[in-house]
Amino acid sequence: MEWALLRPLSEEERREVLRLARRRRFRRGEILFHEGDPGDTLHLIDRGHVAMRVTTPLGDVATLIVEGPGGYFGELALISEKGTRNSTVVALDAVETLGLHRDQFDELRRSYESFDRMLVIAMADEVRRLSARLAEALYVPVETRVYRRLADLAAVFSTGDELAAIPLTQDDVASLAGTTRPSANKVLRAAHEDGVLRLSRGSIEVLDLVLLTKRAR
Repeated sequence: MEWALLRPLSEEERREVLRLARRRRFRRGEILFHEGDPGDTLHLIDRGHVAMRVTTPLGDVATLIVEGPGGYFGELALISEKGTRNSTVVALDAVETLGLHRDQFDELRRSYESFDRMLVIAMADEVRRLSARLAEALYVPVETRVYRRLADLAAVFSTGDELAAIPLTQDDVASLAGTTRPSANKVLRAAHEDGVLRLSRGSIEVLDLVLLTKRAR
């Protein structure tokens, strides 16, 4: 398994991360941690998928990000000694992560200078992602945003050449696309009628990835 976060590191440094990391297993539907919990561990996803969710000021739950194998979360815990989790992370299926505690990471930073560079790159990537999402919300039509998030999800859940069902609700897709449920539902229903995807309770199955990708442009 390759993790994007570890790409700036040498092979020796990556081996050290894996040596120190602790394997964690979570059941489908299990909450890995809650928004506001103390944060002290970075998680590298080795198997399965997680959703990162926040509670809005009105009390609604919004899905912000979905990550799969090769992804990671909790990197802010490595640089903030008294930081708290800024989202609730829930397992969408059986999940295995490699957890690296902040104390272990500090040990690596003392031994290898490149770990600081790794964090800087990770923060820069996050800023670029957030900037792109903000620009989309301001200037890209809702329909295109919904299709883009569906294309992203199809990539996260695909296994080789096979497209797996996406275990998310229409509410999840709406919040990922930065729109309301009725607006997302309108796009999803049209895509269903056009044979692009199939909607079922609690999941979405992509049927025509080529057309989906075209509509996401």
